[in-house]
Amino acid sequence: MMEEEELEFAEDLEAILHLTPEVQLAIEQVFPSQDPLDRADFNAVEYINTLFPTEQSLANIDDVVNKIRLKIRRLDDNIRTVVRGQTNVGQDGRQALAEAQVAIGQLFGKIKDIKDKAEKSEQMVKEITRDIKQLDHAKRHLTTSITTLNHLHMLAGGVDSLEAMTRKRQYGEVANLLQGVVNVLEHFHKYMGIPQIRQLSERVKAAQSELGTQILADFEEAFPAQGSKRAGGPSNVLRDACLVANVLDPRIKQEIIKKFIRQHLSEYMVLFQENQDVAWLDKIDRRYAWIKRQLVDYEEKYGRMFPEEWCMTERIAVEFCHITRYTHRHTHPVSSQALSGWMGSVAAQLFSGLSRDV
Repeated sequence: MMEEEELEFAEDLEAILHLTPEVQLAIEQVFPSQDPLDRADFNAVEYINTLFPTEQSLANIDDVVNKIRLKIRRLDDNIRTVVRGQTNVGQDGRQALAEAQVAIGQLFGKIKDIKDKAEKSEQMVKEITRDIKQLDHAKRHLTTSITTLNHLHMLAGGVDSLEAMTRKRQYGEVANLLQGVVNVLEHFHKYMGIPQIRQLSERVKAAQSELGTQILADFEEAFPAQGSKRAGGPSNVLRDACLVANVLDPRIKQEIIKKFIRQHLSEYMVLFQENQDVAWLDKIDRRYAWIKRQLVDYEEKYGRMFPEEWCMTERIAVEFCHITRYTHRHTHPVSSQALSGWMGSVAAQLFSGLSRDV
């Protein structure tokens, strides 16, 4: 009867302590043990038989029972310690949670302070940037104003000097000054609505017009028209006047070139007019010799007076050919092909001979 009760008690206990294999494996990995009591397949009968394998061994049953009771007391103590420890852990956890909440609150406050300071710093940076932009605009406007005032001072002084030098015919100084005044005046095109600026612009235009008229008159006096005796000649004044003409209206330069070439070839039109024996085409050597002398004479007397880029020698030769072609077309008709061939021959001989002489 007693054995049946023990077996029933063992079965009930086993049912209560039955764990799943996964849980049992986890416990063995965390708390490894060689004690048979900790085995999942613990069998109480086999364990008792192990303790008392023979009847003689039952004589030590009191010692075994005392050891088991001692072990039970130790286990109870351990359980109480663990339970109490769990109780303290809960209290510590609640305290740690409260402290964490306080720390989070403090951290949130610090983050809010940092955010407020960042917003203030951003606003301050915006204000500083706005001030810097305003200062930059002010600097740009101030620089523009100073530059404009300097240009205005240069323009006003340049116009006064230009008018004085024009009256004194100081063309060498006028050539450099006029170009500078014109360049400075270009900066004031958008300010022409201002009466003072418009007045300075009109004075510059008047000075340019006066210079053009004055230079043409100087060339007319130095190189009178056909039928008059050459009164003047090359001079430094006329050379500087040519430099001024480069800055003036291009029509002034064209008028100077036109009048000078006509005056220079006026003798040719008289010597080789249609009623002269030397005007015939078979006397071409006379024409060639004449124009060659004239070009050599031009290079010696006037070569330094006119700027090189005016190409005066070439212009005289071209005009000579045009005059010759025109007069022969009306007085001694020849075929266009023969006349063109003669003109090309004259031009080639003229420039090759001139280059050798020069």
